[in-house]
Amino acid sequence: MEPRKLLEALSVAERLKDTTRHCYTKNGRHESVAEHSWMMTLMAFFIKDEFPEVDMDKVIKMCIIHDLGEAFTGDIPTFDKTEENEKAEEKLLYAWVNTLPENYRTEMFALYDEMAKRETMEAKVYKAIDGLEAVIQHNISDLSTWIPKEYELNKTYANDKVEFSEYLKELREELRKDTLKKLEE
Repeated sequence: MEPRKLLEALSVAERLKDTTRHCYTKNGRHESVAEHSWMMTLMAFFIKDEFPEVDMDKVIKMCIIHDLGEAFTGDIPTFDKTEENEKAEEKLLYAWVNTLPENYRTEMFALYDEMAKRETMEAKVYKAIDGLEAVIQHNISDLSTWIPKEYELNKTYANDKVEFSEYLKELREELRKDTLKKLEE
């Protein structure tokens, strides 16, 4: 990528460092979207041996780009996000992606399409990681940062996203145990 174009793209992506999510860190600070994406990417790296048939480099790319639209709209928690919100975010994101050099534009649009369809193992693994990372972060954060609906949601969130994998179902069950332990404290 031409240096000026790279700097322009990074200046948009950099917004995610200051775009906060609903989740909190262990020390009580709002987590940024960039931090969420980084943790997802690290998860993908650490679970790659559990999925030898999956192109984990592609999964890592999905984790890196999945929330870039929030650089334009901010983060809307999944339990509040409407179809209208999703369409607005996609429109702004795609307008920006269209300004990128063709090889990046083509690859990103292909990845977004694959992620949306969730038919490939790569897309399924990415989506499971996205949901599980949110549960992990909630379990790490102080219970005082949770809103009432999260007491139940954290017990079941992402169940549907892990059904295709015994390993991910086992990971989800460990997270449920952590949630229940946290709620008992």
